[in-house]
Amino acid sequence: MDSHSKLIEMLATRSARRGTFTLASGRESDLYIDARLTTMSPDGLATIGQLGLARIRARGWTPDAVGGLTLGADPVSYAIAHASALAKAPVRAFTVRKETKTHGTGKLIEGPFYAGDRVVVIEDVITTGSSALKAVDAVRVAGGTVLGVLAVVDREEGGREALEAAGLPVEVLAGVAEIVANMR
Repeated sequence: MDSHSKLIEMLATRSARRGTFTLASGRESDLYIDARLTTMSPDGLATIGQLGLARIRARGWTPDAVGGLTLGADPVSYAIAHASALAKAPVRAFTVRKETKTHGTGKLIEGPFYAGDRVVVIEDVITTGSSALKAVDAVRVAGGTVLGVLAVVDREEGGREALEAAGLPVEVLAGVAEIVANMR
């Protein structure tokens, strides 16, 4: 089974649930995708790291770092950074806090992010695109250049289009239709 098929299978069996849910965007949905059930598992990390890095390279993006809004982007960013180290082409990972830290150094971005970095913003699940846009804004304010957005899942509810309308190229590892088609 190739990496993409393996990821779809993991998301369909571990992360996708039917019911009545309120999403982070505030929208109601009968489908919830808790990508963390996949992105935080050992085989999920291994699959997503390699697949994410391959997709970044296929797009021609050459980032210094990857990261996004905590918590959903964190395991994906770390998996890609780990895969890049194994490939001997290191890409650093960082985390964007939801709010600026009020103690210590008062950072909004944690980890090895530096002004001037070329960045791919990471998102676990795109619904409206607002989380990715918040991370993009933080990176730009801190002096980074955003090459694009990489998402594990696109819920196909307009978020990708909103990001693209903001001038951000988007790469998606799995569409919701692929996941739903593989649910049992």
